[in-house]
Amino acid sequence: MSEKNSQSCQEGCFEMWYGVFLWAGVSSLVFHLPAALLALSTLRGHKIARFFPIAIMLMAIIGPLLGGVLTSAAIAGVYMAAGKRMISLEAFVFGVGQSFCVLVISFLRVLATL
Repeated sequence: MSEKNSQSCQEGCFEMWYGVFLWAGVSSLVFHLPAALLALSTLRGHKIARFFPIAIMLMAIIGPLLGGVLTSAAIAGVYMAAGKRMISLEAFVFGVGQSFCVLVISFLRVLATL
């Protein structure tokens, strides 16, 4: 493989990774922001629990930074190995899908403790 071809493959992989990662981050914020606002409005009078919205927003940022980076890179790697190009709708579906899976697993984990 020539150097120019290798560089274009790396750029293509980065574009795919970045698209999926951005959608995962944005959708995570969209999922967590209403929860943080609801917690802020309902727990504002509580002595300790009023700080829960900060924890919720931290998870909205830290989750995609730690887990989203790896899963987005894995998705982009599979697409590169298959020799396919990713359109922006696919990046949207994979990014929102990652956040939706985290949301579902979080609810199931809480329900299992009740």
